[in-house]
Amino acid sequence: MMMNEPVPVSTPCWATTSPPCPPCTSRPPGPPKPRLMFKMPRVVPDQKTKFESDELFRRLARETEQVRYTGFRDRPSEERRQKFQSQCRDGCTELAFVNTGLNLYLSFTPAPGGYSPDVDFNKEPGKVHLKSHFIMNGVCVQWRGYLDLERLDGVGCLEYDEDSARLEDALLREELDKYKARLKDFEDKQRSFKPFATASTAK
Repeated sequence: MMMNEPVPVSTPCWATTSPPCPPCTSRPPGPPKPRLMFKMPRVVPDQKTKFESDELFRRLARETEQVRYTGFRDRPSEERRQKFQSQCRDGCTELAFVNTGLNLYLSFTPAPGGYSPDVDFNKEPGKVHLKSHFIMNGVCVQWRGYLDLERLDGVGCLEYDEDSARLEDALLREELDKYKARLKDFEDKQRSFKPFATASTAK
């Protein structure tokens, strides 16, 4: 063999196998997945009936219910008085019904000048009169009462809020109508799919 003569090199050949092709079977499309989104209502269907029949509402609707300011209990008395008045002017405060122990976080229109539709420091000397609208247990209510600026306690009650209830009822009906329309559309799609699914099963 000559020095510069090329030497044949044998390269091993590895057998390769391709995975079998999956069977080409046509599958019928599945039924459309439901996409029914329902926004939880903020109020119950018949707010006034619940307000008049519920035992808790009946108790809190009495105008003789004692209330007390509950904020900053760990602070000195004078500082608590200043905090309470500052909160009222800023548009929020914390109260509790003494007899039931129910705590409320009230929000209302701020009163930077000492008066607003919801906060009145001028009605009676040494007292502040407050009003706050909110939803409690699915019912639109209004808290109304006053607190002594020295003792930080007073009297308050809950009232049924007709105007807010009317607005929330309209929103509730609108949401229910949208849900019913989406449900009807989904049921129509389900019915249109059934003949195709039956035919595919028969084959």
